Amino acid sequence: MMQTSSSPRKLDAPGKYAFFIFLTFVLVGMYISSVISTPMLHEPLHLILFTVLMLVHLALHWSIFIFINHLTWYPPYIIGQGLLLFCITLLAGNIGIILGLYMALIGESIGLMRGQKLKTALAVGYCILLSMTSYGLLFGWGNLSWWALASLPMALFVGIYVTLYSRQAEARERAQKLAGELEKANRQLSEYAARVEDLTIVNERQRMARELHDTLSQGLAGFILQLEAADAHLASGRYEKAQSIVKQTMLQARSTLSDARRAIDDLRQNHFGDLGDLLRLEISHFETATGIPCNFQADLTAPLPDPIQEVVSRAVAESLTNIARHAHASHASVNIATNEKHLTLTIQDDGIGFDPAQIPSDHYGLLGMRERIRLISGNFSVESTPQKGTILNIEIPLDPDFKAS
Repeated sequence: MMQTSSSPRKLDAPGKYAFFIFLTFVLVGMYISSVISTPMLHEPLHLILFTVLMLVHLALHWSIFIFINHLTWYPPYIIGQGLLLFCITLLAGNIGIILGLYMALIGESIGLMRGQKLKTALAVGYCILLSMTSYGLLFGWGNLSWWALASLPMALFVGIYVTLYSRQAEARERAQKLAGELEKANRQLSEYAARVEDLTIVNERQRMARELHDTLSQGLAGFILQLEAADAHLASGRYEKAQSIVKQTMLQARSTLSDARRAIDDLRQNHFGDLGDLLRLEISHFETATGIPCNFQADLTAPLPDPIQEVVSRAVAESLTNIARHAHASHASVNIATNEKHLTLTIQDDGIGFDPAQIPSDHYGLLGMRERIRLISGNFSVESTPQKGTILNIEIPLDPDFKAS
């Protein structure tokens, strides 16, 4: 009925009051039986004393709910109840009282102190000693063999029953506790799954935005620059130059369309060729469309994984587009170098510059560039001064065990 261990006990919730209700009925029955069968209890004084003692004994049983978590109160409780029963049995002079009440106290002692073997043994021995003494005083010491035949098997039965019941109660409580923990863990897993799903959707949206910007937006921006250049050549009568730009624009349009289809088919699968060749082609398109010379230096000691090549090529393309649209520069440069640990990319122009702290929130190019570099644990910084140009610095760690996903 009680959870018994070295920690504070807790009454078994399903049968919290059942034992004490049953015990109350038993005590009431014993009380009535003793009053009827014992002549001495027909005297008012003895009857009043017997009634008071029985009420105190029953009240102490129910008071266990008050001090159940106070371990130090158990020994005084058992000692007090034992002495109280000793007085009750001497007044009643009833063998049923001796057997019934002491067996109940033995069971309660085992339930309270289980897990504390020495204290349990002392409590049980104390109850048996009092029971034997009560029997000897009432029925003679020579008849103790009858007491032993009746009491000892009952005490053994009570001990086994209470021990098994306590273990069952503990197992049930552990199962309920485990079920509660599993339910809590299940709720947490459900919450985590919902959070992961939300984060996955957000990340996928951001990735889609970057891909659309890096394919369609940059491609269309390049078309506009080239068409503007072609229009300027047509207005000046330089038809061959305009025709050459238009042909390059057509080639770039096909390339952009191919990139867009590849992004739509599978945004995660990117297959790049030589990074140096890709950057030279990008710079050539930039110079043809804008007429701005761009110095290119590349020191690539080893092939790079596709994700890093993608970040670098997108960063260069976005930077050159920004130079063409906003910088009003007369010269630009792209420098890329690698060593055993890092890749360093520097893109510079001598244009009008801007305040890096005042970048509009809808400037998706720089935002996408920052996100891409952050996802591969790189560092991104912009140095710009009005009328003195802009320098964009990117540093990406190179993990020798890195494999493209």
